Amino acid sequence: MNALVESSYTVAIIGTGFGGLCMAIQLKKAGINSFIIFEKNEHLGGTWHDNTYPGAACDVPSHLYSFSFEAKSDWTRKYSDQKEILEYLEYCAEKYKILPHIRFNTEIENATFDEGLGLWRFSSTKGENFTSKIFVSACGQLNRPAYPKIPGIEDFQGVQFHSARWNHKYDLEAKRVAVIGTGASAIQFVPQVAKKAKELIVFQRTPAWVVSKPDRAYLAIEKSLFKHIPLIQKLHRGQIYWWNEIRFLSFQQNTLANKLFLWAAQRHLNQNIKDPELKANLTPDYPLGCKRILLSNDYLESLTKNNVKVVTDNILQVENDGITSSKNKFYPVDAIIYGTGFQSTDFLAPMKIYGRKGLDLNQAWKEGAEAYLGITITGFPNLFLLYGPNTNLGHNSIIYMIESQVRYIMSSIKALREKNLRFLDVKSEPHRNYNNEVQRRLKTSVWAAGCTNWYTNAAGKNTNNWPSFTFEYYWRTYKINLTDYELVT
Repeated sequence: MNALVESSYTVAIIGTGFGGLCMAIQLKKAGINSFIIFEKNEHLGGTWHDNTYPGAACDVPSHLYSFSFEAKSDWTRKYSDQKEILEYLEYCAEKYKILPHIRFNTEIENATFDEGLGLWRFSSTKGENFTSKIFVSACGQLNRPAYPKIPGIEDFQGVQFHSARWNHKYDLEAKRVAVIGTGASAIQFVPQVAKKAKELIVFQRTPAWVVSKPDRAYLAIEKSLFKHIPLIQKLHRGQIYWWNEIRFLSFQQNTLANKLFLWAAQRHLNQNIKDPELKANLTPDYPLGCKRILLSNDYLESLTKNNVKVVTDNILQVENDGITSSKNKFYPVDAIIYGTGFQSTDFLAPMKIYGRKGLDLNQAWKEGAEAYLGITITGFPNLFLLYGPNTNLGHNSIIYMIESQVRYIMSSIKALREKNLRFLDVKSEPHRNYNNEVQRRLKTSVWAAGCTNWYTNAAGKNTNNWPSFTFEYYWRTYKINLTDYELVT
């Protein structure tokens, strides 16, 4: 067998998180076995493989944060932790025989579209070459850690690491630890670090709105009912879905739902923080929802411990043995943990993607990433994105969105095959009109209320969030409308 045959596929997928596995499973179900999945790590799972920090868990209920076609009756908790989610993904990959299709430790460096042949050509960082007719990016938005630009970081003589690259070999017991960042990851690991560290200093740039997490272990009787009466599990999932869907109303400015959510967050703060100065430091000055709302039952309480200090001064610089604040106060520390999130607006970076006539995706996205339905991009035929621009949610499960996108892609693949097309390319007008609509609708959301958040790029454009209910997205992506595309035979 020659090298060309060995490296040629119908579909190439990048990433083995929920998106990549969902795509692969649906290809299998459709009888399409000529596909490969590129995974840069040695293990599948995406963000649920990377984020192993203490306390790592999901903030979407377990029965909704899972595939609709692969129900799991024995989730241990209402909100599952990282280990259980990764085990679920491993189970799905094993059950649907996806593992033989995964090429581990393979990072794609660039992808170029060959218009004449209607093929995508890939090269890896190892110099390997592959081709496929269809290119599906399932990289996700939360896979590349973001590090703060603080003078002196490289001079620090202690141990430092990002929460998404947790150093499990380093024992935090009786250490002086600094945490920089107070986002969704930090609120989960800070309470765990506080139990071990001799001294924990939390450097907070902006406080977050925190609400209680309605978490508990599932009872044995509940798991038994889910297993033996599947309808009960479906009803339970449906109840969770619609309760979360209604929450979308709280992400619109000046709504009753938003005010009720604010009341709940203020109540949670008042119940956990009694010290007036600390409470003032932990009270956001922006509308609820403008930044990600965080769910935790122990974060605020952990900040009241005797060995924990919240510092709201800016960081001036990192020294070789500590951190100096903007008020020239020095904090000696043995370790620094960065809870500073991800490079969420650089969707396909660091890959270089070249479409028709050599069009560089970085150039096409110079004003900010955008895609038609968050899935296809003008000038980049047969390229489909999962969890692409403006498909992130603040109120419901991203797995629901991913399944909608996969269904749309499968509809596109069916059209390519039935009509014997070389490629299809979304027309510029529907692409432009759709994204103008998205940006217009986002202006009434809390994300446009004036704060800085990870949903917007440096220019202030919201490239991440979907501006409506998820059921609307479901219907808009039900199947491909070929009139929106240029069809090339």
